[in-house]
Amino acid sequence: MRLDRSIASQGAYTRSEIRKLIRAGRVTVDGAPVRDPGAAVDPENNVLAVDGKALNYREHLYLMLNKPKGVISATEDRSAKTVLDLVPPELFRKGLFPAGRLDGETTGFVLLTDDGEFAHRILSPGNHIMKTYIATLRDVPPDSQLQPLRDGIELRDGSHCLPAEVRILGDRTVEIKICEGKYHQIKRMFAAAGNRVLELERTAMGGLPLDPDLEPGKCRELTAEELDRITAR
Repeated sequence: MRLDRSIASQGAYTRSEIRKLIRAGRVTVDGAPVRDPGAAVDPENNVLAVDGKALNYREHLYLMLNKPKGVISATEDRSAKTVLDLVPPELFRKGLFPAGRLDGETTGFVLLTDDGEFAHRILSPGNHIMKTYIATLRDVPPDSQLQPLRDGIELRDGSHCLPAEVRILGDRTVEIKICEGKYHQIKRMFAAAGNRVLELERTAMGGLPLDPDLEPGKCRELTAEELDRITAR
């Protein structure tokens, strides 16, 4: 991979900025200055550094975000704050997107990544990666209202949902797990069952729960072990 492309891919600098740094002798490869932006490097094995600071090269980035209300799951919007607006500069890189969307009023775990293959794997219903939510309902749900969700409820538009896992946590609070991502799916599922969702939070993706120490609006990088927990069966 080209030296300038390797460093620019990590998000801290633009390609033009990197070229200037390289030509000024401020970029080293394994401790030696390299002044050719097109020099071939192996970023996973060579030590790349800018002004003496080593580059922690990662082919892809995976971030856990605790989304607050009022933020939309999009890469850009003219009028509303997006999940990417919450990513600090040191973690931002071109190509980040939310892997699975939450509507503006739903809070909790959003995975941000630039790895399209991984996102497809965890979002595809056929892979049965469960997403866990806590829903606060308008009415106390009798079991007869929840059983259709467990069986695979038909929405009001005639579309069908795959069976969900549902358990009661409190009088009007339930935990629900689904492996699909239809538009406003959980709210529409409960509406079809005769109830209404007042509050909704995503608390886990696959086997990885939302970090309880991660404040709303904050994000952090996931470890390799945490990534494995998302897809673990």
